[in-house]
Amino acid sequence: MIFLIGLLISIALIVVGIVRFKIHPFFVLLFAAMLYGFITGMNVTQIISAVNDGFGSIMGKIGLIIFFGVVIGTILEKSGGAMVIATRLIKLIGEKSIHLAMMLTGYLLSIPVFADSAFIIMNSLNKALSDKAKVAYAGTTAALALGLTATHVMVPPTPGPIAAAGILGAELGNVIIWGLIISSLSLIPSYFFATKIAAKVKVPIIMETSGDSLHKPKLSLSLLAILVPIVLIVVKSVFDYPELNLSTSSVYPVIQFFGSPVIALLVGVLLTLFLPKKLDENVFSATGWFGDAVRIAAPIILITGAGGIFGAMLQNSGMADFIKDYFSGMSIGLFLPFLLAACLKTAQGSSTVALITTASIVAPMMPALGLEDAFMKTMTVLAIGAGSTVVSHANDSFFWVLTQLTGMDVKQGNQVQTMGTLVLGLSAMLLIFFTTQVLS
Repeated sequence: MIFLIGLLISIALIVVGIVRFKIHPFFVLLFAAMLYGFITGMNVTQIISAVNDGFGSIMGKIGLIIFFGVVIGTILEKSGGAMVIATRLIKLIGEKSIHLAMMLTGYLLSIPVFADSAFIIMNSLNKALSDKAKVAYAGTTAALALGLTATHVMVPPTPGPIAAAGILGAELGNVIIWGLIISSLSLIPSYFFATKIAAKVKVPIIMETSGDSLHKPKLSLSLLAILVPIVLIVVKSVFDYPELNLSTSSVYPVIQFFGSPVIALLVGVLLTLFLPKKLDENVFSATGWFGDAVRIAAPIILITGAGGIFGAMLQNSGMADFIKDYFSGMSIGLFLPFLLAACLKTAQGSSTVALITTASIVAPMMPALGLEDAFMKTMTVLAIGAGSTVVSHANDSFFWVLTQLTGMDVKQGNQVQTMGTLVLGLSAMLLIFFTTQVLS
């Protein structure tokens, strides 16, 4: 039982350190991992080895992937490409279908752009269209926020799902394919929540006057930066399916190179360089857009590395044997990672931290939970993503971005954002469960 006690104490330290004392998650995860090692009787050499190997191993797998994904999102946001995509998609769907337009726009934008940044980009457009269409601002806001959240937690190259996939050893192309399927279907009940329940919350629309001098790159170039990396990764995944026997094809070496996540996302970075009006130090320099991307990516990469340390510490301590002995007869499967992620998300607020921490804890337990094959690894990543949705409330920065920009009070924020993320997370988990029942 010392393994379980050590794990519970470590999780408590993570939650208290982040929520109560506002310590950076990297240091909290690092010290929690080391504390777990000492509690479970690991010697100094084993602990130091877990720190070095855990950090180095996970960084070698996904450090550059996370960084390149952030660069793509940063340039899309700052060049105006994200707004071009949003505006065109809304025109395509139609202003009369404002809820659907907001949800699908948010869904697409949050793949490369962080959810809170994408909400800031979209809020003025959402407000103007809601006012013009005379529909409830709270309903369209819920639709936008839930669309943003769905891909933020379940579809790479968003950093959280990338990190979880890397930690669990899930194939990134499969995570993209199934992430798109599960996240899009889970938005169906979320849409009805936005239009039938959140829309009843009365939030006045206060319009601000602002000039729009933002550079507008071509739509085709803006979309290429998102779609090309995803297509390259997915194509490689298709070629890698043993049943198709495509690995002997003459074009496979080319597919293997460009479809590897690092190269695919690097291609996406190169494509974003066609978006700025002018390529100069404002884009390339340490104080320009590249520098902004480094500052955004650094804490995520460090937190992911600390998660790798935590996972290595659990693996080296013998936790997997404990789980096998005590949980092998229980059919908890995917519900353990879902519930653990939900608890961490609700307790400390960050979906990314919940994704990385849960993946690090669950990784050594995968065989004992019956989740070790390729398909179940993919479903585990998505179950953790669904759990990291539940629920967004006052300790989540996105909650405050939403309420402050829209003028909602805390009660209204709970009615719109907190309840909405609960609906989204539970819907996604039910879809994941039924999918595994049908296909396993």
